[in-house]
Amino acid sequence: MNKKNYYLLSEGILKRKENTIYFINEKGKKPLPINKIYSIYAYGQITFSSQVMSLFARNGIPVHFFNYYGYYNGTFYPRESLLSGDLIIKQSIFYIEKNKRLELAKLFVEGSAKNIQKVLSYYKIENQIEETLKGLKQTKKITEILNVEGRIRAEYYTKFDEILPEKFHMEGRSRQPPKNMINSLISFGNSMMYSTVLTELYNTQLNPTISYLHEPSERRFSLSLDLSEIFKPFFVDRLIFYLVNKKMIKEEHFNQDLNCCLLNDKGRNIFINEYNKRLEKTIKHKDLNKKVSYQRLIRLEAYKLKKHILGIKKYKPFIIWW
Repeated sequence: MNKKNYYLLSEGILKRKENTIYFINEKGKKPLPINKIYSIYAYGQITFSSQVMSLFARNGIPVHFFNYYGYYNGTFYPRESLLSGDLIIKQSIFYIEKNKRLELAKLFVEGSAKNIQKVLSYYKIENQIEETLKGLKQTKKITEILNVEGRIRAEYYTKFDEILPEKFHMEGRSRQPPKNMINSLISFGNSMMYSTVLTELYNTQLNPTISYLHEPSERRFSLSLDLSEIFKPFFVDRLIFYLVNKKMIKEEHFNQDLNCCLLNDKGRNIFINEYNKRLEKTIKHKDLNKKVSYQRLIRLEAYKLKKHILGIKKYKPFIIWW
């Protein structure tokens, strides 16, 4: 039976009756059969009992919570059923040993940069990203690698204005809070990508708190940030370009004031619906010679990282070929 992501887009209550969860809101009562749930994205204020979370935990279902503005707040991360002490030790060694960590950090930046180039090539936009990427070879510290990554992304963002209509021009990257519509879309999409990658990491034996490009932190699953870098360009950014240029997302889908610009409820619903369509979209994998979903590509990337850490096969970041 195929499981799917569930998106709770309004305030409501989660209640349990035997092995079924019900989402109750002003529109009524909707069943969420536990054996059909892959992960849950909860927007708005959700009330639930320990019985509900116990059932989610038993069935290995992560629940991602987003705040009123639609940005990531945190995750209910079920007790891991796939723990491997050997892998955790080796994952830690790859963080502690400088050269091992630097190698992976550079590969994440390289993967991100190559996918950025693919996106810009799709729109026939010239760029100097390949030249900037060459600077990775001389880097000997994580801060230097992050500097190269920052310069690549800065150039990339300047190209957005060549793809988008004038009303959606960036005028510089702003995050907390986003100052305009395009920054709002980027932050919202990146937040969703982070939680999607985290769901896939849960279904592997990798520990999501041990990372290589980003510093591990007590308050975040930083390996999810590492892998997100590879997928954001062709997953989040191309989705944004599609939604804006097809006029599916318009000015009317934002709430704006002097200091902040955020998607309103209708805008979030449009974005989430199209985002989920992309997760479920399939493509024939050139190595596996079979169709896989975009979401499955993320899991496969985590498996490749695992094989690298275990010394089975060198990790090569995923680069889109279409």
